[in-house]
Amino acid sequence: MKNSRDIFIIAAPSGTGKTTMTRRLIKEVSDVEISISLTTRPQRQGEENGVHYWFVDKDAFQKSIDRQDFLEWAEVFGNFYGTTFNEIERIRAKGHRIILEIDVQGWESIKKTIPTAQSVFILPPSLKTLWERLTSRGTDSLEVRWKRLITAKQELNSAASFEHFIINDDLEKSYAELKNLVSLGRPVSLSRELGIKHNQTLLSEFETAPWLKEIKALSKNLKIAPKDQF
Repeated sequence: MKNSRDIFIIAAPSGTGKTTMTRRLIKEVSDVEISISLTTRPQRQGEENGVHYWFVDKDAFQKSIDRQDFLEWAEVFGNFYGTTFNEIERIRAKGHRIILEIDVQGWESIKKTIPTAQSVFILPPSLKTLWERLTSRGTDSLEVRWKRLITAKQELNSAASFEHFIINDDLEKSYAELKNLVSLGRPVSLSRELGIKHNQTLLSEFETAPWLKEIKALSKNLKIAPKDQF
């Protein structure tokens, strides 16, 4: 899989708008598909096998590991998720471009296998904006939002390995950037150097932002493991 410029790795901290943009992209661009992962996670109401995920049991997933079927796989909160080579070839056989929605860890594990894949990291305009977006969902407890913020820090710490950066300060503008890159091959407007610089600014907010001190104080009353503190 050395020639892999038709593969786009899309990663972002939770709350940046990644899923909104990628789902809109596959609706509007007919020759772009999102790779469907295998998972051992239980199928939820409204989910379709082969649309949202390929749902399998742990034995079947282990057999795929043993056969080396996976481009990448990981265990997340006790459930397994993986991208198979067959899924990549299924999409390629139709002449379509491929989106892989994987986390930073996943990209780190596969970039030697697909070194020319185009990796895109979507950034929030600020850490405070990210927190506000997580809060405005109204679906997650403070504990869950805090853990998402911790995960965001871990992801930002590894973001420098990505090729392209998009700052989602305006959804329509950011979506247009992603669409033009994937469907037309147009470079994004933000240089890699400026993307990395903005990423560092976000990381510095974890240490300097006054508003975050209040959240840290609240987090002390939550059941959060030491590894989920900063």
